[in-house]
Amino acid sequence: MANALAQETSPYLLQHRDNPVDWMAWGPEALARAAAEDKPLLVSIGYSSCHWCHVMERESFEDPATASVMNAHFVCVKVDREERPDVDAIAMEYVQGATGHGGWPLNIFLTPDQVPFHGGTYFPPQARGGMPSWRQVLEAVAEAWRTRADEIRASGEQLAARLGGGAHLRPPNKTFDPTALDAAVEHLRELHDPIDGGWGMAPKFPAASTIEFLLRRGETGMTVQTMKCMAGGGINDQVGGGFARYSVDATWTVPHFEKMLYDNALLARAFLHGWQVTGDPELRRVAEETLDWALREMRADEGGFYSALDADSEGVEGKFYVWTLDELRAVLGDDADVAIRWFGATAQGNFVDPHHPPAPGAPGLNVLEDRGPRPDDETRARIRSRLLDVRSQRVWPGLDDKRLTAWNALMIGALADAGAVLGREDYVEAARTAAAFVLDVLRDEDGRLLRTYNAGVARLPAYLEDHAFLLEALIILHEATFEPRWLHEAVALAEVLLERFHDAEHGGFYSTADDHEQLLARRKDLEDSPIPAGGSSAAFGLLRLAALTGNHRYEVAGVSQLALLHEIAARYPGAFGHLLQALDFHLRTTREVAIVGPAHQREALVAVVRSRLRPDVVLTGGDGHDAAGIALLEGRGPVDDRAAAYVCEHFACQAPVTEPAELCALLGIGIGKP
Repeated sequence: MANALAQETSPYLLQHRDNPVDWMAWGPEALARAAAEDKPLLVSIGYSSCHWCHVMERESFEDPATASVMNAHFVCVKVDREERPDVDAIAMEYVQGATGHGGWPLNIFLTPDQVPFHGGTYFPPQARGGMPSWRQVLEAVAEAWRTRADEIRASGEQLAARLGGGAHLRPPNKTFDPTALDAAVEHLRELHDPIDGGWGMAPKFPAASTIEFLLRRGETGMTVQTMKCMAGGGINDQVGGGFARYSVDATWTVPHFEKMLYDNALLARAFLHGWQVTGDPELRRVAEETLDWALREMRADEGGFYSALDADSEGVEGKFYVWTLDELRAVLGDDADVAIRWFGATAQGNFVDPHHPPAPGAPGLNVLEDRGPRPDDETRARIRSRLLDVRSQRVWPGLDDKRLTAWNALMIGALADAGAVLGREDYVEAARTAAAFVLDVLRDEDGRLLRTYNAGVARLPAYLEDHAFLLEALIILHEATFEPRWLHEAVALAEVLLERFHDAEHGGFYSTADDHEQLLARRKDLEDSPIPAGGSSAAFGLLRLAALTGNHRYEVAGVSQLALLHEIAARYPGAFGHLLQALDFHLRTTREVAIVGPAHQREALVAVVRSRLRPDVVLTGGDGHDAAGIALLEGRGPVDDRAAAYVCEHFACQAPVTEPAELCALLGIGIGKP
């Protein structure tokens, strides 16, 4: 008999609906039950593509004896961290503070008043490796509640202050120091792996925001090496495109095979900008392959984008993606030897699933890499096409088909940017369709933005990151299309950010709206993790919107976030890549560029702006007859029946130019290929 999760739309929660655990979703009913029965809440947090979440479910949550202990002593709550980042953030900060590490599954015990008092990540069914068994944890926590409940409850107020993230942070009385950005670059240089790229040791995570910050500063050594090492490794799907979540080793060879929408949106833009800066066709190719994968495998019928593909298929991690030598030879025929050398495949293989070790004498499994002699483009395309056709007949990994506003916004921005820069109208149209879906469907009856959509239902109030990522995406989409709707929607979102999320007294932005349900703490989440922090995105979006609209209120609010974090961001740049991009934008002299005239006449002028990475430019345009409520277009039209470009600073414009060479001279060299 199904538990209460059968009524949910999250694929992760639905995975647990048939567990013998009496799971409930987080919400008023679970909290009320805990209060009425005076039981602790056992909150178990994960996500659908989490490998160890699946393992713990199989070992413990599907076991009737274990479930009976959980049901007897606790109100058991399942949380999809992707739907409820607010609950996850509080739990993660507590567990990291208490144990020194975090991750998912994240299991935490709370009083009925939401005060955490014990927690951890994965627990095995039997004690091993110094870890207690899950049953031992359950029994110890139940005994602690039975004997020390009053003592546990008393820690609530102190914990609430500690778990607020940056909510108690105050801005230092210091002005912004431009040299701090150079210091951040040098600090990243110290952390950079000069052999395999990236920053830090294994496991290695793609650091898109760090790459973007460095590219804005004109740094191409660390960035290009890192992108090429990632692109050639197994973390990049050499057959179908798209990046896995992270690499378990330092060489980007063996990934943890789950594919997340957000990683691929962020990396596609990073590779696009890398191509703009260097002109390296390999970087462009990877950007396009990544976006093509998203359109092929992650796009829903209505135009929104799914959240993730699982690491597992048929209960085995990576089974969908790996190949034996015999399989490669059977599929590729005359191309097999070329492909085997190209992919670096061997009889021994380079991958072993630790949970399913091979039988003696079993053929080795290969994660394919782009490290060996590469065949010509025609042969390469033929090999990839054959392998993709055969692989598509395998049992697919699980799909998390919920559509999240924040993650869709990241993909909208990537598609719009790439479509405009590369002349890919299919990308621009996909961005338009996804943006219209979010704005038209992910709203409540009052027009407020919602977090998630699945099975025909949009639900849950949107968070800071939903509003902020969408703000940035709509600005990019307006710059790509010059369509007024997207800029007007961006302005409306900015007003919500200022009204509902901005801390007007101390600066920065709360992660939840002022009318969000009351949790133990109202947080300001500060660091990229790995998606940009909501506050950093809000700051960047508001600063760019201020440049496009001339509204000083947006700049003041954006700068307030920078004021809180500019010192710590420069010291820990790996955690604040997006904020450093916003700070870099703020410290530059921004040029507002308006290009007006018939669309076919604008193309050459627009191409100048898009030919290189121009981190100091915001862009709009129109036909010159109707400003459509866009302040930068007011009173500006063609010159002598020719499209004209107006380059402005703080809305004070130089004389319009009509020739691409003249516009190039006004904009300067920029950051990019000659």
